[in-house]
Amino acid sequence: MLRFLDSGESHGAGMLAVVEGMPMGVPVRREFLESELARRRLGYGRGPRMALERDEVEILGGVRGGRTLGSPVALLVRNAEHRKWLKVMSPYGEVEAEPLTRPRPGHADLAGAIKYGTRDIRDILERSSARETVGRVCAGALAKSLLVCLDIHVYSHVLQVGEARVTAAGETPRREEAAAADEDPMRCLDREASLRMREEVDRARREGDSLGGVFEVVAYGVPPGLGSHVHWDRRLDGRLAAAVMSIQAVKGVEVGEGFLLAGMRGSLASDPIYHSKRRGFYRRTNRAGGLEGGITNGEPVVVRAAMKPIPTLASPLETVDLVTKERVAAAVERADVCAVPAAAVIAESAVAFVLADALLEKLGGDSLEELGARFRDLKRRYKAF
Repeated sequence: MLRFLDSGESHGAGMLAVVEGMPMGVPVRREFLESELARRRLGYGRGPRMALERDEVEILGGVRGGRTLGSPVALLVRNAEHRKWLKVMSPYGEVEAEPLTRPRPGHADLAGAIKYGTRDIRDILERSSARETVGRVCAGALAKSLLVCLDIHVYSHVLQVGEARVTAAGETPRREEAAAADEDPMRCLDREASLRMREEVDRARREGDSLGGVFEVVAYGVPPGLGSHVHWDRRLDGRLAAAVMSIQAVKGVEVGEGFLLAGMRGSLASDPIYHSKRRGFYRRTNRAGGLEGGITNGEPVVVRAAMKPIPTLASPLETVDLVTKERVAAAVERADVCAVPAAAVIAESAVAFVLADALLEKLGGDSLEELGARFRDLKRRYKAF
C-alpha cells in the first residue's frame, strides 16, 4: 500500500526520496520534515559532519498547498559538501581521484567490492553510508504526518551505550516521557545513566575508539488488528524487525521483552487479559510489545535494537589492500564515536513507515478524510467487541 525508493550517495549532489501511496489530504510541513532531519543529527558523540549538514528539503511533487495530492511525493535534500567533491563524485566522464583500495573491517567495503567487481571501494561506501538514511527519515516523516492525524505517535529513547545502561530497562515510558527524550544529550530518559553514557563516549573518543548500544522505539495509540497471522511475510513483527534491522550497524532486534522472555517460565512470560466497559480489552503488562501472532493487540508497540560500535575508527584496524594484497591500515572516513541516539531517530521513521503501511493495508482510503472515518469506526467496533 505504501512504499518508497530513495537515491543518492554520501558526497553526491543530494538524496532523493519518492513515497508512493500516501492518501490525499495529509498535512505536510516543510518545517516538520527538516526538524526530523535535524533530530537525525542529534546525540553526544557525533562527528564533525553533523555541524556541516543543514538538510534543507525541497518538495518536488505530490504536495500542493501543504497537503498531499494522492500522487507520489518526491523530496530532495542536497548534500552541503557536494561542491568540494565534484571531481570525485561527478556522474559525467572520468572521475579525478585515486581509487580507494583499503577496505574497512565492519563495513560493506570488501563484500561490496567483491560482489560488484570494483577495485575502488568508494563505489560501495558512498551508498552504504548512513547518509542514505536521509531518505528513510523523509519517508518516515511523511508516515508520522499521517499517523499523528489518527493520534498515533512514535517516539524513541536510548537504553544503553557501551556498558552504561538505564536501571529501569523493560519499563515502557509514558507517552509524555518518551516525547521529551530529545531534551537529553544522549536522548536517554534516565539522567544518571545519561551521564555515565557521556563519560563512556568521552573515554572512547580519547582512545580513538567507538561505541554501540541499545535503543527502544515505542508507538502509542496503535489499534488492535494491524498485521496478520496467515503468512510469514504479513506478520507485522517480522516487518518491523526487518525495517529496523536494515538500519546501518543494527545487529539485533527484539519486540517487547524479546530475549528476556527466553529465560522466563510460560506462567510469567505472557500478558494476562482484562476487560472494562471504558477500555474494552486491555493488559496491565506489555511483555509482548503490543504484538501477538504478528497482529497488534492494542497495547503500545515496542521495538528494541542493538547497534554495534561504528567500525570506522580514528585509529584504524589492519586490512588488506584490494590491489597489492599487502597488509595496510584501513581507510578512514569521518565518523562518529557514538551514533546510537541518531539511530533511534532513524528507527522511529522505519517503525512509523511500517505502521502507516499496515494501517492503509487494513483500512484503505484514497483520502485522509476517508481513512479517518474508517479508523474511527474501527476503534468503535473494537471497543464494543
